[in-house]
Amino acid sequence: MEVRIPQDGPRLETDPHPLGVGVIDVKLWGAKPRVQSPPLFPKMLNDASVLITGGTGSFGKAFVRTILNRFPKIRRLVVFSRDELKQFEMSQEFPETQYSGLRYFLGDVRDYQRLRRALEGIDVVIHAAALKQVPAAEYNPFEFIKTNVLGAENLIQACLDTSVKRVVALSTDKAAAPINLYGATKLCSDKLFTAANNIRGPRDIRFSVVRYGNVMGSRGSVIPFFIERKKSGVLPITDPAMTRFNISLQEGVVMVLWALENTLGGEIFVPKIPSYRIMDVVQAVAPECKTEVVGIRPGEKLHEEMITQSDSFNTVDIGDYFAILTQSGEVSLSDYCKLTGGKPVADGFAYNSGTNPHFLTVAEIRELIQKHLPHATTA
Repeated sequence: MEVRIPQDGPRLETDPHPLGVGVIDVKLWGAKPRVQSPPLFPKMLNDASVLITGGTGSFGKAFVRTILNRFPKIRRLVVFSRDELKQFEMSQEFPETQYSGLRYFLGDVRDYQRLRRALEGIDVVIHAAALKQVPAAEYNPFEFIKTNVLGAENLIQACLDTSVKRVVALSTDKAAAPINLYGATKLCSDKLFTAANNIRGPRDIRFSVVRYGNVMGSRGSVIPFFIERKKSGVLPITDPAMTRFNISLQEGVVMVLWALENTLGGEIFVPKIPSYRIMDVVQAVAPECKTEVVGIRPGEKLHEEMITQSDSFNTVDIGDYFAILTQSGEVSLSDYCKLTGGKPVADGFAYNSGTNPHFLTVAEIRELIQKHLPHATTA
């Protein structure tokens, strides 16, 4: 089954041409299409200036590629990051000579003054910069707080002090009921961004957050790790019962673009995505390999959660996504439902990778790997 996107819709990985008709292959997701009403590409990005923090990461590169394919004459697209080598490597793929609006800014979100200067003339900000490794956070907590929490505050203050109109911050499923320091810093960051709407005053600016699970094929994720380790004949497994949510990079990009155009300000948007079982990933990647149970790492969960039962009282089902609202927001739950056509979820509802009604099969995982990691060798 396929859902066709109008020409002004977002370009997805299956598009034959950057400006062609998009096609979303939804047969992997069951009989009901996951994309029922394809999100419009944000009109605000025409003749806009956009900055993405952490722009040299996996998401950043996918986001930049999408924007440049759709808007090669965008007024300005600033890649803001602290790694000069990654910026150099990225500039080989996306040279400024070919994309006149593209700029690479060295800087750190810990540095307010550099952020303030970089945001001059910027309309839209995507915040993807973060320290993310769970074990590293447990061992280096102060460093994670400086980047993920204080860096978020610096960005918010700099946006309020300039002419920025939209801010979308990337979050993680680990921010829901966190048991590790990384998740706790991202929960704090989420709270800062959603609460920033309360102090915007007369400014025409909206802050929102997108929260999703494991990104298939991103750096440090389990599938590339298994593909690499299968050469040894043994795959380390934390726990055979472990589950995780799954989303592709391009689905994450589309979600961010949808949030830019549809946010009222203050929401945490959560996608409806499938889960996978870790042992099914083993079967999809290397069924011939032995497995070794090494135990759950410090700060790691058996199942991830994106919406907790406590969140259910402020959560709205808006079709392809959920929206978690702030209790102190300007729009009440009932008004939000009227404005968006959404429906409140049931009290006590929780969105958990272990109880998710939709799990990927081994065959579906293998097909998704072949689609999103075409250079990977699977069984």
